[in-house]
Amino acid sequence: MHLFQKKDVISALASNKKLTRSLNAKDLIIMGVGVIVGAGIFITPGIIAANYSGPGVIFTYLLAALVCVGAAFCYSEFSSTIPLAGSAYTYAYTIYGEVVAWIIGWSLVAEYLFGTSSVAVSWSAYFRNLLSGFGVNLPPELQSAAGTAGNPAGKFDLVAFVVVFLVVVLTLQGLKQSVRVSTIMVYVKIFVILLFVVVALFFFQPKNFNPLLPYGWSGVGKGASIAFFAFLGFDVVSTASEEVKNPKRNMPIGIISSLLIVSVLYGLVSFALVGAVKYTKLNVSDPVAYALRVIHQNWAAGIISLGAVMGMTTVLIVIVYGGTRLIYSISRDGLLPKNLNHLNKADIPVGSTILFGLVAATVAAALPLVKITELVNVGTLLAFSSTSLGVLFLKSNKNTKDLEPAFRVPLYPFFPILSFLACVYLLVQLQPFTWEMFGVWTVIGLIIYFAYGYRHSNLNKKNIG
Repeated sequence: MHLFQKKDVISALASNKKLTRSLNAKDLIIMGVGVIVGAGIFITPGIIAANYSGPGVIFTYLLAALVCVGAAFCYSEFSSTIPLAGSAYTYAYTIYGEVVAWIIGWSLVAEYLFGTSSVAVSWSAYFRNLLSGFGVNLPPELQSAAGTAGNPAGKFDLVAFVVVFLVVVLTLQGLKQSVRVSTIMVYVKIFVILLFVVVALFFFQPKNFNPLLPYGWSGVGKGASIAFFAFLGFDVVSTASEEVKNPKRNMPIGIISSLLIVSVLYGLVSFALVGAVKYTKLNVSDPVAYALRVIHQNWAAGIISLGAVMGMTTVLIVIVYGGTRLIYSISRDGLLPKNLNHLNKADIPVGSTILFGLVAATVAAALPLVKITELVNVGTLLAFSSTSLGVLFLKSNKNTKDLEPAFRVPLYPFFPILSFLACVYLLVQLQPFTWEMFGVWTVIGLIIYFAYGYRHSNLNKKNIG
């Protein structure tokens, strides 16, 4: 059995069947900022400040950002060396072999699929709050899925289903159209965030920073494991490698620049938040809007809610894009049915886009949020750790040793090793239930692989032939 056969990227790069290269560095930065800055920036700073790091919450985000920078460097080297769709799945296929790539790819499917569903549920909640401000309320049965806390009558989240459907329709119109919509929303989102910072700083109180670290430096470290997940999403940018003009130059710029911009935004929001309101009061689900109410700036709270909806819309657009390109890449390798990699006249993988959207929309509408978020974190960290470790083998791998990357990880091999160890550390911190769910998901994936993928793999057919 050729379970560890490796992808020939030289042949893949020379293949005629490719996605159209239409994106530049600015488009990638918009994608990165669009997917990273979502509901997290409006929620996590308060939770972390209240429970872990106090007014020193900015140090928590700085530590989390440093961990992400290590992974971002590794993704940048891979994406500039192997400009193909598939992100960590393609990198693993090249470095570790087919069965490992399948496990990583299947984990990423969980990240994108359940990530889309969870964001859609949160989007639904914010949007329904906006509607209620105008006196419009859906029937309780259509407000949330069965089993959702606070709504025992819930049966189907209609808004979550519809928003995923609309994003899929937008994605099918073409990548450039999706990027244009994302660009507008990202600018609005950044404006709303900066508006909050300016308003909050007018009510800044130095006494709120005493004590600076009430839970000690250990609280900063523990808080970083939560803050880390607020940065997730920059890896989705690497799925665009095959659709980027001059990827060797633009991929590193897009990945690293988007991460740096987001780090600054998180730092500003957290600093302004704890400066305006005592950290002990921020253990709420909407700390940014809550802070504005505390300082009696209710006019801005509504704008912030609108910004949250805008923010999550861009997240949905980019995650759906990443998920469909991942399925397209796996299908193109023969591990999933070939109709999932069929391209229409606009070079959009229609089959994978429709399938991904239908499943994500159904999950968002039918399952409560608490049950669909468990697999997002583990899939992401596995991808980060495999990519970080894989950089160490780029030069020794026969498939990549002759490829020259436009970007190299600084302080090699220190950064890749440190990034790998940091990801493993955070994997260990995940709850046992998360690992149990991941085990079930992995078993399902392996059944699909051995029942279909292994027999239809392009590499396996070539070896048999």
